[in-house]
Amino acid sequence: IAFSVGSVGERLAIEYLGNTQGVPILRSALRGTKNVDAVAFNSGRFSIKTLCASSKTGTIPPAPDDRAEQLSEHVLIVKLAEDRPLTSMQQLAWADWVKVRSRDKRMNAWYCAPCSRTLGAATLIFQALAPQDA
Repeated sequence: IAFSVGSVGERLAIEYLGNTQGVPILRSALRGTKNVDAVAFNSGRFSIKTLCASSKTGTIPPAPDDRAEQLSEHVLIVKLAEDRPLTSMQQLAWADWVKVRSRDKRMNAWYCAPCSRTLGAATLIFQALAPQDA
């Protein structure tokens, strides 16, 4: 799962949001669409970043001609675990993502860590029950 964690997270997020009332219904973005993984009617573009056994999300590279350009309206942070496919999902508006992101100098791109600063700025969309609560 490690090398395909991003695509698994995207699929699970789109599936979950497609079956949940009160949240935007996502559709996969066209293959090759840069920095956008899904779109929602009347809600805009979504970049979906997935965490499994890592301490930071995947990256979002800046636009080559304008480093401050808004590349999507929302960023979804999807957390996966070995024992269950979907652990949690948080949503950040682009402006909030900009406030909590960090720069990966090696990749010349932005990411965020799943820390209290990031998650405090995000809206919780889904939280799985702990195994003892299930």
